[in-house]
Amino acid sequence: MKPESHVYEVDVAGKKIIFETGKLAGQANGAVTARMGDTMVFAAATMSKEPREGIDFFPLRVDYEERMYAGGRIPGSFFRREGRPSEEAILTARLVDRPLRPLFPEGMRNDVQVVLYSFSADELHPIDILAINAASAALMVSDIPWDGPVAAVRIGRINGEFVVNPTFPEIEESELDLRIAGSRDAILMVEAGAKEVPEEVMVEALAFGHQALQPIIDIQEKMRAEVGKPKAEITPFVVEDELKAQVEDLVKERLEQLLAAPHTKSELYDGIDAVRDETIEQLGVSDDAEAALKVKMAFEDVLKKVVRSRILNQGIRPDGRGYTDIRPVWCEVDISPRAHGSGLFTRGETQVLTLATLGTPREAQEIDGLTPVESKRYIHHYNFPPFCTGEVRPMRGASRREIGHGALAERALLPVIPPEDQFPYTLRLVSEVLSSNGSSSMASVCGSTLALMDTGVPIKAPVAGVAMGLIKEGDEYAILTDIQGMEDHLGDMDFKVAGTEKGITALQMDIKIAGITKEIMHKALKQAREARMFILGKMLEVIPEPRPELKPHAPRMIVVRIPVDKIGAVIGPGGKTIRAIQEETGTKIDIMEDGLVYIASSNGEAASDARERIEALTETPQIGRIYTGKVVRVTDFGAFVEILPNTDGMVHISQLDTEPVRRVEDVVKVGDEITVMVTDIDPLGRIRLSRQAVLEGWTAEEAQAHDKANRERRNSRRNSRGGRSGERRGGNRRDNKPRR
Repeated sequence: MKPESHVYEVDVAGKKIIFETGKLAGQANGAVTARMGDTMVFAAATMSKEPREGIDFFPLRVDYEERMYAGGRIPGSFFRREGRPSEEAILTARLVDRPLRPLFPEGMRNDVQVVLYSFSADELHPIDILAINAASAALMVSDIPWDGPVAAVRIGRINGEFVVNPTFPEIEESELDLRIAGSRDAILMVEAGAKEVPEEVMVEALAFGHQALQPIIDIQEKMRAEVGKPKAEITPFVVEDELKAQVEDLVKERLEQLLAAPHTKSELYDGIDAVRDETIEQLGVSDDAEAALKVKMAFEDVLKKVVRSRILNQGIRPDGRGYTDIRPVWCEVDISPRAHGSGLFTRGETQVLTLATLGTPREAQEIDGLTPVESKRYIHHYNFPPFCTGEVRPMRGASRREIGHGALAERALLPVIPPEDQFPYTLRLVSEVLSSNGSSSMASVCGSTLALMDTGVPIKAPVAGVAMGLIKEGDEYAILTDIQGMEDHLGDMDFKVAGTEKGITALQMDIKIAGITKEIMHKALKQAREARMFILGKMLEVIPEPRPELKPHAPRMIVVRIPVDKIGAVIGPGGKTIRAIQEETGTKIDIMEDGLVYIASSNGEAASDARERIEALTETPQIGRIYTGKVVRVTDFGAFVEILPNTDGMVHISQLDTEPVRRVEDVVKVGDEITVMVTDIDPLGRIRLSRQAVLEGWTAEEAQAHDKANRERRNSRRNSRGGRSGERRGGNRRDNKPRR
């Protein structure tokens, strides 16, 4: 029997979103499809029946599976099926995870998984925002305990006006790409890229976006009321108040002493671990895993309380700084002698080395996804090895966090990368985190700016970034500049801001509590700008502007445009010609479908040589132009000269020298090189050349006049000998053949 389907529609700023539930995935705890235009996302939410034992975290996993059938495409891999998730899919999964996670009950230890599929993609409406709404709706109609709903919208800004859920073409036109997710009363997550947007505009966009998502909250609450399942009872992991009080009595004073003493990150963390382990021993629960876990959780609560109290009541942060103090900053460039550019950025105990590589347009990353974007020429990768935090663990490729931080830094710098027509290179930046104590993603933004300027990339403006935090208790709050790892972990808001002197280029924000007012947001962004300008000043002390020339080992790029119908001549049969040019000149050559040819080489002379050879292969002879060519054939009436590859013309015997010539061989032989001028090209493409014109220094018009006079004299002599017999005699070379 076919199950009953329930369809709900909501209008969001004139655009319809359709939710449907009840028809698909009946064994999941909750399943929903969400549709906008012809883009459709499926979300299924499932929860384990029993909590997982022995863990001190909530085991939530969000997976987005990008299915190529959604766009009517077959995957480009060898196996013709989807492999590991693309970076875009991982970023979408992270985007969905962030607003969902804070709303699950405290102490919940049941495994929860949200799986999303792309069912349809129209390359007009982005999938990511729709995925957040689908995931929230699936949790709402399920029996999984969750304090939702959340809703999400994308905000653009075109011609000074905010646009809700812009299409891909509109996003290209927009100066702002803001993705915002929130509940009825609070913003929970922000992810933004911008083209140097002022802080005031960003605050207005956040308020506008939170208001715009309210209809999606309304429709999800209606879905829960009409078709939602009763929420299941779970057994949360609970730490008794008596145990919390007991642990607080034992450790509070010792923790305050640790925080008050001068320390490095490792000294502080080692000291905290020692106090925690001694407390477990002191309470006699070392052999009871569950009891020891409860002591650890109680200890974390006390640590959080002590750190937050010192910040709010005493104005002292864990490392002794004030609210707006920035850790010591120092920078260097030109670290690597062979990389095309490198920048080292150090702030406190966080250190990032970014190295830049320039490549040809063919080395741009190809995107095999469901968006209209087919490639990107600016690529940023971020690596976070275990040694940067003094740890030991296996290294198994980029984690979701590393991919997310790399994308954030890429977004921050993209608005200042010069366009391809001005700087025809593919750019890859790799940020290696060498030491980390908070905000390594923003350090990678700073290191990348240094590396780009060290390379000699003419960026529009330098970009700096800083991570900010918030501690809030009731009406009391403190905005923290340049947060460390502990402040991030124990705080109420973490937001990263990157931008130029003119404005914001990237913003990422995660908020754990309600009550973040517009005034708090405005103050936080203003404080972040002040910090950003300070950091930018430190960077510009090292390298005030991009180098005027590329580094010695960076490839020099020459761009040549050739006729499209000549592309085959440059490539040659089976690529033979282009391979020969590259091998013989030591260059790298890319030929585009529109006839643009990119020649890359660190040797300027080699690049020029390759250009000349390509131009010779594609040049069209022009009347009046002088060429030096090789004699390829000699006849009684003249010599044939190859002036361009596979292109030859004829020098009549009368045009071979300044004096009359009796025999062609008296002047030239096959294999000789001579300099000639093109004097005529007939409608059939036959080329007439003159060596005499070059020797006499004539113009093309003068050469044509002399050639015309010579022809008239020859015709007059033939006519005086009997024109018709002369014509027949001239035709004997071709027509008078022996008859059989």
